[in-house]
Order: sequence, then structure tokens, then C-alpha cells
Amino acid sequence: MRLATWNVNSIRARVTRTVEFCVREHIDVLAMQEIKCKTEQFPYAAFEEAGYHVAAHGLNQWNGVAIASREPIEDVEIGFPGMPGFEKGKEGPDLPQEARAIGATVGGVRVWSLYVPNGRGLNDPHYVYKLDWLEKLRAYAADTLAKDPDLPLALTGDFNIAPTDADNGDPTVVEGATTHVSPPERAAFAAFESAGLADVVRPLIPTGYTYWDYKQLRFPRNEGLRIDFILGSRAFADAVQGAEIHRNERKGEVPSDHVPVVADLDLADAGDDDDLPMIFG
Repeated sequence: MRLATWNVNSIRARVTRTVEFCVREHIDVLAMQEIKCKTEQFPYAAFEEAGYHVAAHGLNQWNGVAIASREPIEDVEIGFPGMPGFEKGKEGPDLPQEARAIGATVGGVRVWSLYVPNGRGLNDPHYVYKLDWLEKLRAYAADTLAKDPDLPLALTGDFNIAPTDADNGDPTVVEGATTHVSPPERAAFAAFESAGLADVVRPLIPTGYTYWDYKQLRFPRNEGLRIDFILGSRAFADAVQGAEIHRNERKGEVPSDHVPVVADLDLADAGDDDDLPMIFG
């Protein structure tokens, strides 16, 4: 299986580019974030003509997530159990949920496409929401793997966190002044390891960014952030045999400000790990 995650930053604006990437790179499963359209507005036909099934979840012109797959998509789930909601100026347990998470099973792998809240500012209620959202996601993953330790589970998407200083090359993103690099956010990201998940791309590609702001020539200067990830359970990680960050997708006409991150899996040989990279310590 060749699995990719990509914050496409409006699928209707970039549907041709997205489908062409999937076909050219032989992507079997693509998790998309920021589709920026309602579910019924998703350009299903273009994917279907290329041989893909699609499950999408969008509420308006913001956020939105989707999964495209060459194999049938099963057990689609909108939002993970316990996922908090958000409404500016309001608090409480029953706030409206945003279109930030869709899960499905493809070829025996449980895949989640996730668009983690941005946080906006260190003193913004959205930052508190972000940390709560991440904790609830960690708890869901830990509970899921406690019930089924051998489940190939992948949490993929835009996490809006640069977990280490090596993941931050943008001079405007400063610890203590901006989101994405604050200690609580980094701690929340690191906590996924305790839930039984590991970054399956970093051991294979230790450097490189996945996002560059459109402003101030960030891309030509390579002042980017590594904020898009594929986190996998042990059963998933054991199957990973290769990974790629497609930096060139930031070039050309109407690019997204993010690029695809890809993991290659051999699920049939997942139990034989003699020649595989050490992802779990």
C-alpha cells in the first residue's frame, strides 16, 4: 500500500493537480485536509474517473477532510469519539464540531485524515481548544490500541505542530511568541508515543519541511515547517518500507502551501522486520 497525506488547501481549486499526483505516484490511499467545501461539493467525479473511491466530510468553505482510495472504503467514521467542538465566545461540552477528522478502513488499515486546530495565538481560546483536541485524539488512539494492539492504525494529516527545532525553519515562528512550537503543543505531540504511535517518516527522512507560507518568499528561501505527519501503530510501522516528502509539489501553478507526505507499506511482510528501519525504539 502506498499511503499519502496532503493538506490540499481547497480541493476544488486543485482537483486536477491532486488527481494527477495520485495517478503519477501510484497512490493507493490519499488523506486530504482543508478541502474547503461541503461534502456534496467535493469533486468526486474526477477521482472516480481515475479509479478512486472517496469519503469526504466538509461543512463550509473552511476546514474539511477526505480520504480517497483505490480499494473500497469501509467503516467510515466522522469525528473520533470524544472529539471536542468549538464556538468562539462559548464554552462547554456540547459545542459544534468542526470538519476536522474522518476515519475509514482500507485494506485492513484504519486510516484517519486529521486537520488539527491551528491555535491562532497563545492567549486565544482556540489554543486551549487545540490542546484539548489533541489530548482527546491521543486518548482515543490509546483506547483503540489497548483494545486491539495488533491494529494497523494511521493518524495522518496536518498537525499544526513543529515537534522539534529542526522542524522549524520559519523565522516568524518563535517559541514563546507563536503557536506551533510552544512547549505544551510539542508535549501534546510527543504524548502520541505513549499511546502506541510513532512518526513513521522521520526515521527515513530526518530533514525537510512540508509547509511554506505563501508570503515573504518562504519557499524559495526554504523557510518552512514540518507539520504534516503519518503516525502509525506498531503493526502499521512494522509494515513501512519507505517514505517520501514531495517538495516539488510546492512548485508550479496554484500549489498548495503544503506538500504530500508518503509512506510505502508491505503489509504482507509486516511480521518480518529484519530489513526494515527501526521506527519504534
